[in-house]
Amino acid sequence: MAKTGTRLRSQVCTTEVIIVRAADSLDDLRAGGVPMVPIDGPAPSGGGPQEGFADGNLIGKRYVDDQGAEVLVTKAGAGTLSVGATPLTIKEAKPLPASD
Repeated sequence: MAKTGTRLRSQVCTTEVIIVRAADSLDDLRAGGVPMVPIDGPAPSGGGPQEGFADGNLIGKRYVDDQGAEVLVTKAGAGTLSVGATPLTIKEAKPLPASD
């Protein structure tokens, strides 16, 4: 199982992430439709994201799934972040309380 604090990178684009909240679903974390590898893993293959997984991601944004997993993008890239074939969604900021 992926652990909180683990740094991963894409094999097909420049995306790099850090796991903020681990969940079993992150065992199949992908960028561009291809499984992500440890930051010190093999260099990107030079191929591009798979069809349907090239919407990109945004640096500094947190992406979540429905099982509570959360990853933070530390380097943006062209690949869509997903768990298997299910794209992750950007975590919405909580509204601040109103002050009078």
